[in-house]
Amino acid sequence: MDITKVFEVPIREHWRQPRALLGPGAVEAAGPESAAMGLKHVLIVTSGLRGTGIVDEVRKNFEDAGVAVTVYDKVESNPKDYNVMDAYKAFSEAQCDGFVSLGGGSSHDAAKGARIVAAHDGRNVNDFAGLNVAERLDNPPQIAINTTVGTGSETTPAYVITDTTSENAPYKWVGFDKACTTTLAINDPVLMLTQPAEYVAYTGFDTMAHASECYVNRIRMHSATPQSWKAVQLVEDNLRQAYANPRDIDAMTNMMWAQYMAAQAFSSGLLGIIHSLSHAVCAWYDVHHGLNNGVGIARVWTYNLPACPDRFADIADAMHATKPGMSRVEKADAAVEAVIRLARDCGIPENWSSAAEYPKTRVGQGWYENRPTKIEPDDEELTKMATHMLNDLCTPANPRQVTLETCKEILRDCAFDAMDSKVGAPLNGRPSHGGVGATMPRLGTTELPPGAVVEA
Repeated sequence: MDITKVFEVPIREHWRQPRALLGPGAVEAAGPESAAMGLKHVLIVTSGLRGTGIVDEVRKNFEDAGVAVTVYDKVESNPKDYNVMDAYKAFSEAQCDGFVSLGGGSSHDAAKGARIVAAHDGRNVNDFAGLNVAERLDNPPQIAINTTVGTGSETTPAYVITDTTSENAPYKWVGFDKACTTTLAINDPVLMLTQPAEYVAYTGFDTMAHASECYVNRIRMHSATPQSWKAVQLVEDNLRQAYANPRDIDAMTNMMWAQYMAAQAFSSGLLGIIHSLSHAVCAWYDVHHGLNNGVGIARVWTYNLPACPDRFADIADAMHATKPGMSRVEKADAAVEAVIRLARDCGIPENWSSAAEYPKTRVGQGWYENRPTKIEPDDEELTKMATHMLNDLCTPANPRQVTLETCKEILRDCAFDAMDSKVGAPLNGRPSHGGVGATMPRLGTTELPPGAVVEA
């Protein structure tokens, strides 16, 4: 009997997690830990963390432990294939024996890709898109030092790279590979106090997307659900404070735990189309992944709600959005309203076309030289992004099936929608959870505050 016709996911996989150090001062152990591993010369892979002094402090920590350091600090937001290949070149030319990724997901992912390239004698990183594509598991060690409250890449087997050079370009692909899990993850909330407020919001919504997608998707990895639910609660309870005052060590420490737990959860429980749509838009417009998640999350929750109202009702409980006597569908609606309020309170723009220009975008340079800076796609471009979204590695786990047309509709709403309609309000006689063209909630219009660019 072909049981695949009955069971969509008969076997779940629990992926290995790296050893981790978490808490104030944890970064001080990085150099001594590398020396204990027997490393002699490491490559720090980073964006530069402009204006923070963190790179110099970490470099000294390694050198004081007797470990030589070379720095590659050209990692871009939505790390590009050439960032990975340049990091590999720097690693090889300096004859390094280990990687240290310092920053957020862009730095960690670029280093992961460079490690796999190093293990495969310099092959192009775009050869390794997909699930467990690496042929060699023995690659250089990596210490991942995290500075943001999103991504979780320091602890996951996932990495995401933008292909700008092959016939598939532009394509932001996901690698999920047991060969790229880091050796040691370090989360020190003191480093996270350097983030400008808008990046706290962006990376915080990346964490909310990780946690909520893992909780509601069709994988139903039971060992991941407690972590993902708790991460939703931690984001609801702490993101506003961390955004309003990025120097609040208690709020930032709780957000550190939220991002770490959400990433541990989705390492085995996987994600959904919030991430698929964000990858598509990042490929075409090179904007911040977390901002995309913040704009897309309420629309995707609204679309997915009919497939799992019980799960969204649980999320409403985590977000303190329920009242006695509510039905499960009313609770699920309340979850959507709660995430809209959180986005509004944290300055997430109501749609992509109203978002301020992202300061780290590569639009206007290289492959992106002729790309517009505002996300105002026409139908042809929507079709291209929807195709990207449909083929993304994150899409199969989504709780509700999607088509090319439903992907286009969600992307169109994210780009242009400015409706004030409440969840459940009809649109042309159709209920808002009923399918394509459904009413999508409006997000807030607060402008993002200016600030130094730290890390994407």
